Amino acid sequence: MKDSPTSQISTVTLLRFEGLNAFWIFGQMQKAKPKLKKVSGLEFSKLMGSGGKNGFSKMLNVNVYVLHCVWESELAANDFFVSSATFSEFRTRAAEAYTIFMKASKAHGLWEGTNPYHTEKITPSGPIAVITRARIKLKFLPRFWSHVPSLGKKVDQALGAIFSIGIGEYPWFMQATFSLWESYDAMRNYAYGSPHHMEVVKKTRELGWYSEELFANFIPYRAEGSWKDLDLKLDEK
Repeated sequence: MKDSPTSQISTVTLLRFEGLNAFWIFGQMQKAKPKLKKVSGLEFSKLMGSGGKNGFSKMLNVNVYVLHCVWESELAANDFFVSSATFSEFRTRAAEAYTIFMKASKAHGLWEGTNPYHTEKITPSGPIAVITRARIKLKFLPRFWSHVPSLGKKVDQALGAIFSIGIGEYPWFMQATFSLWESYDAMRNYAYGSPHHMEVVKKTRELGWYSEELFANFIPYRAEGSWKDLDLKLDEK
């Protein structure tokens, strides 16, 4: 997919840390915020932790983190990943890192009071990425977490699923997911064809579990780095 170097893009970077570096990255959850705010061309960013069992668990995975960024342009993103001292330290300390470059094709809802994505009319013809994010009302935490572990397992087993992980800014009540699918149809078939997923969506609407939520689709067009069992096949012409 051809891309304009001056239009908004988003990136998701998967990061795995081992040993003492796992303690270091945990501290960066707060320490990196002011550094990222100073990055030129970075419009929105979140460094998030993950849960165990592919992220869909109340137990924390102290080794895997995700840096999600929204950039004013691909040029700004390239400059950060090549020249930024902040990302250089992330990359040096990480045992594994994988960055996916994407264009938003659909987005509705809010993330901390704003929708950070500028969407473009792109007809998906290959893999698609999905980000969901929700702030869960405290009184509904037990009900929410009674459904999430089995829901995560179902995503992994869904036809056309490439990869999925549960992530979040804060444990248990600010939750997000990032998933990759072979096609738009595969994603829709799971979203609207899985009885368990539809049950969770129905309960969400009926009971009002969330005080804020967002759903966004992306077209991934470039990937760099390596991640175990993830090799996203993209047309980067």
